[in-house]
Amino acid sequence: MQQTPPDSRREHWDTVYRTKDETAVSWYQEHPARSLALIRSVAKSPSSLIDIGGGASRLVDDLLAGVHGDLAVLDVSAAAIAKAQARLGASADGVTWIVADITAWQPQRHWDIWHDRAVFHFLTQTADQDAYIAALKKATRPGAHAIFSCFALDGPERCSGLPVQRYSASSLAARLGAGFGLLRDEAESHTTPAGGTQKFTYALFERRQDT
Repeated sequence: MQQTPPDSRREHWDTVYRTKDETAVSWYQEHPARSLALIRSVAKSPSSLIDIGGGASRLVDDLLAGVHGDLAVLDVSAAAIAKAQARLGASADGVTWIVADITAWQPQRHWDIWHDRAVFHFLTQTADQDAYIAALKKATRPGAHAIFSCFALDGPERCSGLPVQRYSASSLAARLGAGFGLLRDEAESHTTPAGGTQKFTYALFERRQDT
């Protein structure tokens, strides 16, 4: 099983964020309402959250505005994170920023909530998926929650010039394995800035003891 070289993934996404305005990319959401609703459905006070592939996403803005305390954003692209930090200004100091490839990252702590909108579906190699799931398990404990948003079975086959792996809630649950119990799933038709439609599967999982 081969993994995609981290450098090639980093170069791709740095190029995307250096050459495009973050409000023009197909996945842009001014307010990621569905992600926020799922987060709020499981968030406790206090709770910690890591946003995987958060990059220039506006999710962190809304979480900070809601006085959500222990926040981390991980992205392979330093250029994407730099855009978010510039946008947030002094508020960026309230976030832990991690520049890392999720398939090579070794978490050093646990989070209560793991959020991923549109990262896992870019991992089409089994070895990359396995490495991601290993990081997910290392960064969470039983009782933690994981929120995923991936292209649905009738969603795009490619995005940003790359192939993707499409999922239903059940196929995503099967891929994550018995250590994650599916609590809830929702469908979303995302309207892109260009006016197109992308079908997404959202799924909320609870971390269980590995079996």
